[in-house]
Amino acid sequence: MIRFELPSLGPDMDEGTLLKWQVQPGDTVKRGQVVAVVDTSKAAVDVEIWQDGVVAELLVKPGEKIPVGTALATLLAPGEVAGAPEAPPAAPGPAAPSRRPVSPAARKRAQELGIVAETLAGTGAQGSVTLADVEAADRQSRGRAGPAAAAAPSAAAGRSQAMRKAIGAAMSRSKREIPHYYLSESIPMANALAWLQRRNDGVAIAERMLPAVLILKAVALALRRTPELNGFYREGQFIPATAVHAGVAISLRGGGLVAPAIHDVDSKALDALTRDLGDLVQRARAGSLRSSEMADPTITVTNLGDQGVDSVFGVIYPPQVALVGLGRIATRPWAYDSGEIRALPVVNASLAADHRASDGHRGALFLAELRELLQEPALLAADASPAASQDNRKKGDGHE
Repeated sequence: MIRFELPSLGPDMDEGTLLKWQVQPGDTVKRGQVVAVVDTSKAAVDVEIWQDGVVAELLVKPGEKIPVGTALATLLAPGEVAGAPEAPPAAPGPAAPSRRPVSPAARKRAQELGIVAETLAGTGAQGSVTLADVEAADRQSRGRAGPAAAAAPSAAAGRSQAMRKAIGAAMSRSKREIPHYYLSESIPMANALAWLQRRNDGVAIAERMLPAVLILKAVALALRRTPELNGFYREGQFIPATAVHAGVAISLRGGGLVAPAIHDVDSKALDALTRDLGDLVQRARAGSLRSSEMADPTITVTNLGDQGVDSVFGVIYPPQVALVGLGRIATRPWAYDSGEIRALPVVNASLAADHRASDGHRGALFLAELRELLQEPALLAADASPAASQDNRKKGDGHE
């Protein structure tokens, strides 16, 4: 028998509400199939299953709020027969003391605040203690609880508050646990923009490629040279990813943001990447994302250039180990080695990275590779590194 549990759909998710089942007992399911819709503080997410099997029992009803890790259903493994005899139960021993269920995030926060989580009244499923319960207990103990007679917020306001709270909790955790270091690089974009102009001439507006697509591809290819920036830090060690699943920070119309992943950016053609980016933004703002898009980004790229910002220095989404920030493309003076100065479109790219997984030397190599890749956009379309980048690789890699 296989337990199908509610997965964590990002570092800021503590619990979710089951909205809908897409399967029923007796249905055969395949790996990657959407079987349920779960509401988080940010969006309604289509939850995929990661085992083949047959649905045996649905354990949670639509409308129930449950902590991450709660069993949603049980499955029969391929070849397993329902009602097969199980091992006899062990002889009864002394009754174990009843313990109130506490979500992992709530337990960690309670330890930081010196609160015994098991003593709190839980508001989650089956009375479980959630992160919100711990934070509320801390506010009350400090005399900062809000007026009891405060009007209940609207559904939209409640979601916005929950999202801001979830984002704040995740970013606070990131700054507490991750030793960030920051680097930045100014990158000339004249070649990239000229190539885009030629590519987009005569193309329908809906099919035009944005600079963000070229940058995403360049980020993914640069990570081939510095793989220690692409992956996860879990249980005291860095675990490199086998592909680049780039989380794209997307602002939502009602406020807040999500950073779902585009998968396999390093091996994806630019036209396919253009379609995927447009589709992801549209679905994110419509509140319709898939669990795999929320759960497995290996690095995040945030672009605040369209907001008129010159530079952005982000906070890493744990358990990721790096975040790339991009400002607006602006015309600036650029000095060549010959002494010539010209006005060029330039973007400021920044890197926030985890010192437990890499150091400044490796981060600098990543930004240098990103800069060189963006000077040869035609080669990005062919998934090849430019000759200039190959030359730099020979000159100064040091310990590679």
